[in-house]
This record gives sequence, C-alpha cells and structure tokens, in this order.
Amino acid sequence: MGNSAHPLPGAPGRVLGIDPGTQLTGFGCISVHGSEIRLVDAGVLRFNSRQSIATRLVELERDLDELVTTLRPDVACVEALFAHYAHPRTAVTMGHARGVILLVLRRAGIPTIEVPATHAKKALTGNGHADKSQMQRAIQWQLGLNAIPEPPDVADALAIAMAGMRHPEASEALSLR
Repeated sequence: MGNSAHPLPGAPGRVLGIDPGTQLTGFGCISVHGSEIRLVDAGVLRFNSRQSIATRLVELERDLDELVTTLRPDVACVEALFAHYAHPRTAVTMGHARGVILLVLRRAGIPTIEVPATHAKKALTGNGHADKSQMQRAIQWQLGLNAIPEPPDVADALAIAMAGMRHPEASEALSLR
C-alpha cells in the first residue's frame, strides 16, 4: 500500500481500524485521499483485568463511543473472529469485545468491515503469518512514522484499517461521502 497504493476516488475519508480485546483494544485511524494515506490517531483503550468482564465491556462501549464521536470515521474495519482449538476461551472473550464494538459502530451508522488478521498481515508484509515486530515495522514504514507503534495492538489496528480500506464496501463508503 503506502505510496504504491491504487487511488481511491472521492474526497478524503477516514478509516478506523480496531483490534478487539478485553484488556487492550487497539485502534488506528487513517485518512485516505487517492494514494495518500496519513495517520490521524492511534492508541489503545485499556481496561483493568481485575474488573469483571461485564464492567470492562461497559467501559469499552463508553470509550469506543467517545472515540467514534471524536474521530468521525467514514468506515470501520474490525479484526474478524479467529478461533484456535488450543485456546477456545480466547475466541469467546474476543467475541464479547467484538459484539460491543459492532454494536457501537452499527448504532453510530458506520459501515463496518471484518478483516481476518492473516489478510491484514499478508497485505502489509506479504506473509499471512508475520509476527508482531514485522507488523510494527511494516506500519512504521508504510505510514512514515518516526518510531514503531507501541504496543503491538496499535500496529494491528492500523494494519486492519489499511487492509480493510481496499474492500469494495470501504471504497464505496469513502467515495459516496
């Protein structure tokens, strides 16, 4: 992507990428105009692991609602649910967070695209199984950042946004503005 990205039609648009979690939810918002991609904002929403899952989900809903109101994305990309047979609880926990995220985005009227992590990794590095440090360096290079995004959840969210912005639904949402 970066400088070699195919242009998207229309006015500049914002794409919000989200890496769901119940302790850390990464987010990254980029502005897309033609082949130019710029970082708008990125970070993590942090939740106290000593709190109940229900309390953390309420905090996620509140914090994400505030983030969406502030950033005003035209489209959102959320990491698709992935389940590994060795860690089924991780998928269930992530599913809770994704449910809240999808609810907030739908309620705000933001078109939402689900992007598999392997798709984002392949789109940015050419390797669908790239490790965290490879993803961080790829995002740093693609966006021309002075430092690698920390923690890795930030790079993951930005990768989700950058991979998802080429989805037909994202292109439509960005060009219809």
